[in-house]
Amino acid sequence: MTVRSQTVNVLVMGRPRGFDEEEVVRAAVALFARHSYDGTSVDDLVTHLGVHRGSLYKTFGSKRGLYLRALRRHIDHDVAALAETIAEGGSAEEVRQVLAAGHDLGLLFLAMVERSSIDPEVAAETSRALGLLDGATEAEQVTNQAIGLLLRGRTTAAATSQVVEGVGNRRSTAGLSGS
Repeated sequence: MTVRSQTVNVLVMGRPRGFDEEEVVRAAVALFARHSYDGTSVDDLVTHLGVHRGSLYKTFGSKRGLYLRALRRHIDHDVAALAETIAEGGSAEEVRQVLAAGHDLGLLFLAMVERSSIDPEVAAETSRALGLLDGATEAEQVTNQAIGLLLRGRTTAAATSQVVEGVGNRRSTAGLSGS
């Protein structure tokens, strides 16, 4: 009598993912660009991305894992789009249009300032982004000037926004006190 052993493969399926991973990464780019890595808590991610904490950790491993995915996406889409426009000889207006279309460099700027000196993977990614821009401009000096102008524009826009808000608040307060 021969005893046969049978192996039964059982496919265990978990609950289907209830979110679009690419959409979550895209939204994380915006969140990290607005609040920075250190300024964004896991609770912020859960609240703003609509992903349960367990799903976030299962999919991305950690807040840092999501941040790295967001940074890579930002470089591959936003920085690359800008670099392509520059490399094709785009005018200043065309570059402004690319930036206005959502290809902002805010996350790259924050990553360079906040994380690249303490996180080797972030440093590698920001170096890759600068390489894309250097290749597009064919000169590191031009990239440096462009980044300086973009940062100055960002700072000026933020300051202008604060002044406008302040004037609006003073007007509404003056209207209330004059009643």
